[in-house]
Amino acid sequence: MQSREIQMMGTVIQLAVLHPYATFILDELVLQLQTYEKRFSAHDPTSELMEVNQNAGIKPVKVHPDLYALIKIGKQHSTAKNSALNIAIGPLVQAWRIGFKDAHIPSEAEIQSLLQQTNAAHIMLNETEQTVFLKQPGMFIDLGALAKGYIADLLIRDLVEMDVPAGLVNLGGNVMIHGTSPNHEDGYWRIGIQHPFHPRGNNIAVYKAWNQSIVTSGIYERNFTAKNQTYHHILDPQTGYPIESEIAGLTIVSKKSVDGEIWTSRLFGQTPEKIIQTLEQVKDVDAIVITKDGTLHYSDTLQPYLEEIKTTSAN
Repeated sequence: MQSREIQMMGTVIQLAVLHPYATFILDELVLQLQTYEKRFSAHDPTSELMEVNQNAGIKPVKVHPDLYALIKIGKQHSTAKNSALNIAIGPLVQAWRIGFKDAHIPSEAEIQSLLQQTNAAHIMLNETEQTVFLKQPGMFIDLGALAKGYIADLLIRDLVEMDVPAGLVNLGGNVMIHGTSPNHEDGYWRIGIQHPFHPRGNNIAVYKAWNQSIVTSGIYERNFTAKNQTYHHILDPQTGYPIESEIAGLTIVSKKSVDGEIWTSRLFGQTPEKIIQTLEQVKDVDAIVITKDGTLHYSDTLQPYLEEIKTTSAN
């Protein structure tokens, strides 16, 4: 198994493949990542997505089929009932800047004004022309909640096409595995679930995975403190402020990584019971929920594959 680590998409990306020509394959994956970043980034002013945003209220923009498909998925789940996902929340993400050095608290007036520009129903899609039009000036699509999962699925598809028997893609909190683990006799990969109150690398549980995606979202990932209060990066599309919740971390186990992104975003902020109950109705999608009191909740179907790690309380 040969691996590579690169800094991209605002995170550390880890790639690993088992193949006689592993170096070549890793080179190809890095090139693909560079292409995808140029397509989906909301931070690169020259990206394909940013061309759509720069033409908000002006004209439709013809986009690559992958970008069109992801925006279509994003709109569908952003307009679903009680969804905390909203790909049109870009104006608020840009205002808060959480995760960047210039993060700050926008004024109440600014937040209320920007909320008027975040209606995902105003993303107009033309299936025949493969165009995207943002109906209202000032609208801004941010695919940060979905893009890593979609990209992970594309990279695994590439591994399958290149006849790679085993591989791992870790896009920073978004792990996708393919094939049989070369490190364990039972063939399962061991994926750590980060403890939200301990330094990175300290796990609250370990999950035995097989050809699955493990996507984690948490209030501990990106935040900043101002006026003695800490603000995390997961914004409530209804209020424009960081979402208020008893959830510290939510991990979704699924076949497709984009599904993990969709459901961590849609359900964050609901109770552990409601999250698990909702996903019982969704095929091949399960949840691991960690509440702010450090309690672990998870779907019954995960029980044979999940080992909880007992730790002392964090100070």
